[in-house]
Amino acid sequence: MDLAFVTLLNALSYGLLLFMLAAGLTLVFSLMGIMNFAHASLYMLGAYMAYSVSSQVGFWGGLVVAPVIVAGIGMVIERYILRHLHARGHIPELLFTFGLVLLIEESVKLVWGLGAVDYRVPVELRGTLFELFGARFPMHKGFVIVVALLSLSAIWWLVVRTRTGLVVRAALANPGMVESLGHDVGRVFTLVFGLGVGLAGLAGAVGGAVLVTEPAMAAHLGTIIFVVVVVGGLGSIKGALIASVLIGTLETFLIALDVRLSDVLAPLTGLASGLDAVLALKASQVAPIMPYLLMVAMLIFRPRGLFGEREI
Repeated sequence: MDLAFVTLLNALSYGLLLFMLAAGLTLVFSLMGIMNFAHASLYMLGAYMAYSVSSQVGFWGGLVVAPVIVAGIGMVIERYILRHLHARGHIPELLFTFGLVLLIEESVKLVWGLGAVDYRVPVELRGTLFELFGARFPMHKGFVIVVALLSLSAIWWLVVRTRTGLVVRAALANPGMVESLGHDVGRVFTLVFGLGVGLAGLAGAVGGAVLVTEPAMAAHLGTIIFVVVVVGGLGSIKGALIASVLIGTLETFLIALDVRLSDVLAPLTGLASGLDAVLALKASQVAPIMPYLLMVAMLIFRPRGLFGEREI
């Protein structure tokens, strides 16, 4: 029971880290209709920026400054490049953001090197948050949960409860009318894009310290984030939250289980020689492919995702 409880908390921590990354992508798509392939690369950039800043002003300073820097980079990209490409359709946007992935990855390797950097949580977050029946839950994972929940609350408050959110939602529905009322729609969309990539930068500043900061970190989580968006539904923050926790729980529990598939699927053992190699695998070995199988099932049976308003 104690192991299951701690594993559930680990799953929640990982799932909410995925949500922090998926939330920015979902926010930008839901309010602007831009599918940003470079979102995970901006997450990586946030981690490296936090590492560089933290070496000068400490971890907490990096946690604040790095998302602001990434948000500023994102606003420049939207204002001077994506805004012009958006008028030409989605294909130019996708091609540009795909090229941006390669540009950021090579720039990171050029500036910070090919290996992992020594970016870790501070001493005050390296202890045990609590111990239950001999099982310990690390403080840094509790920190991830708190930051993710605060991010979720901030997004909800901004979009639903503020005048800015009202203007953004109105600009999405009828930009001409909003502009005729005296609002700068282009500036609103620039701020929204900056907020979205700033969330990716925050996820990088947190996740880079908790996991590892190295040039392949964007590739490790990049595809999973698009799985989260597809499963949750395009443009749905609620869907992104539920899908993130669902996928995080699925992967974490499968990794924690030290059983072979043959033990679970005993009736299939020996049914066909072609299945023997598959049934010999452990649950932890198939964990990395389960999110993709879930996405395939979602595309077959519910193409719009859990809470999406449009089909993929």
